[in-house]
Amino acid sequence: MATLKLEIVTPEGQIFSGDVDSVLLPGAEGDMGILPHHEMLVTELTAGELQIVQKGQTQVLAIGEGFAEITGESVAVLTDGAVNEKDIDEKIAEAAVKRAEELLKSNTLEGEELEATQAALARSLVQINIKRRRRSS
Repeated sequence: MATLKLEIVTPEGQIFSGDVDSVLLPGAEGDMGILPHHEMLVTELTAGELQIVQKGQTQVLAIGEGFAEITGESVAVLTDGAVNEKDIDEKIAEAAVKRAEELLKSNTLEGEELEATQAALARSLVQINIKRRRRSS
């Protein structure tokens, strides 16, 4: 069976590198399923759930905004953050949401600081949603 080489990189470093069966990406225009021999594409990613299928097993990551470069043989994901589902701490994510919401309500943020706070809020909400959805299934 054909596979894809997947690499996921954040500002902290490489999060994942390996051969996978498929990848589900949270694209800016909706979720995108990527299989081997996919058309070449560069796309924007939104904060959301990235699913990796490797040897029949599914691994879920919460990712932030970023980009993906897709070729027939590989997928390179550059994102501002990625956390494996099993490493998500719901209480920490909830506290991060609360801090971000308070900062946004203060109306004192501008420019890059505003964008960074909005991105942090989006990443934290994705983590909470993934943890709660997985717990209820």
